[in-house]
Amino acid sequence: MLINMYSKCGSVVSARKVFDRMTERTLVSYNTIISAYAQKGDEESALFLFVQMRREGNNPLTEFTVSSVLCACASKCDVLTSKQLHCFSIKNSMDENVFVGTALLDVYSKSGFVHDASRVFEGMPEKSDVTWSSMAAGLVQNKLYEEALVLYTRARATTGLETDNKFTISSIISACAGLAVDMYAKCGTIKEAFRLFQNNQDKNLVLWNVMFSAFAKHSRSLEVMVLFEKMQQTGLEPDEVTYISVLSACGHMGLVKEGRTYFHLMTELHHLSPNVLHYSCMVDVLSRSGLVREAYELMKDMPFDPTAPMWGSLLGSCRVHGNVELAEVAAGNLFEIEPGNAATYVMLSNTYAAGRQWEGVASTRKLLKENDGVMKKERGKSWVEIKDKVHTFMAGERKHPRIMEILLELDRLMEETKKRGVYKPDAGYELHDVEQGKKLELLKHHSEKLAVCFGLMSLPEGIPIRIMKNLRICGDCHSFMKSVSSVESREIIVRDTNRFHHFWNGHCSCNDFW
Repeated sequence: MLINMYSKCGSVVSARKVFDRMTERTLVSYNTIISAYAQKGDEESALFLFVQMRREGNNPLTEFTVSSVLCACASKCDVLTSKQLHCFSIKNSMDENVFVGTALLDVYSKSGFVHDASRVFEGMPEKSDVTWSSMAAGLVQNKLYEEALVLYTRARATTGLETDNKFTISSIISACAGLAVDMYAKCGTIKEAFRLFQNNQDKNLVLWNVMFSAFAKHSRSLEVMVLFEKMQQTGLEPDEVTYISVLSACGHMGLVKEGRTYFHLMTELHHLSPNVLHYSCMVDVLSRSGLVREAYELMKDMPFDPTAPMWGSLLGSCRVHGNVELAEVAAGNLFEIEPGNAATYVMLSNTYAAGRQWEGVASTRKLLKENDGVMKKERGKSWVEIKDKVHTFMAGERKHPRIMEILLELDRLMEETKKRGVYKPDAGYELHDVEQGKKLELLKHHSEKLAVCFGLMSLPEGIPIRIMKNLRICGDCHSFMKSVSSVESREIIVRDTNRFHHFWNGHCSCNDFW
């Protein structure tokens, strides 16, 4: 009773003191204190007591115990521990329990593993109103608005479910509003997205978060910070998702002071526990600003194992700022986590080349060749819409009906940009192990170069060229787009896997770091 009373009053420390003084700890006392830590977001303490409970063996573990620990994992987006608990629940026949299942899909959704959440959801024999609402909220949080609407329709058609509760309705309204704003942002028309956002008179937190994310993806960091202040003036409190976008925006502009301030506000003012995604953003903030050593120390000190995106951000920054020693550390970890990612080898090789360490270049290229069989070789693809028709270009495209005209336009642009001294091909970005002349030829025919040439040929002057790409834009194509935007006085918008790049007058919105 005392543990429960202290927990509900928010004094978990006092509750723990009572628990520690107990000579006999029952199942109820364990569940109560674990639940208290879970509600506080203290994953470490909840897990410690969970393990202690198992070791003592006096009390059987219940579905309530497992679901409480999973709730603690959800607050930290700790996927690895959650997967271990998932395996534990399957082994002990708890995975079909509605409380465990709902907690599992919640932690997977919050960690960005929405497909895993969907699999858990579909595998549950019984679903409560909370389960349906949690799944809908998870889809909305992961910007799968259309899927959330489909789920809501399906829930309404399910007999006996009260789907018209305020939590479900809130998620669906957010999905409708967010779908429109997100659609414009993903099409590259950020101004239209913001106009639609401004015209919405009933903005909830989800809609604000959609706009934050949109501005961050378009490298509009100042707008994110201004909007953040405006949201707080309305009385709305930011959540974990809000801070991911805000910290990401700081990283795009190299705003170290602001990034540190927001990270501090998150914990001290809004009492939110940073998860692995927030730490990843802070690593990005520090790395992009040249503080690669500090970023590395943060990765070592944080309460999570460093992820591939963190090592990738560190490696990219080491390449830019010439830190070969840390580049080797980052690349070594990436080789273990993602052995099939050829980009790691290329970035490490370019880091060696920038430092004129030719032996390192040779050894990295040799390693790349030796691991050729396990490399992921997704072919570059870009597409551009002209008069309601989508034109797709592969790297080295030769099948487009106007390919000869496109190649002539490409030759003209290459000659013009080189003549003005605004572009010089960099064969270091070509992954194929061929001689230099062949590398330059392959580099010349990257898919986004072909797409921008076709856009220039097909669209009237003054109309922006919008290109979508299935891979990260390479450094050479990035330089080419900047030079073309200057030579042709044309705005070029490229959306790659990382963000939107707005090229205009020889500059890019990403400030040459992406």
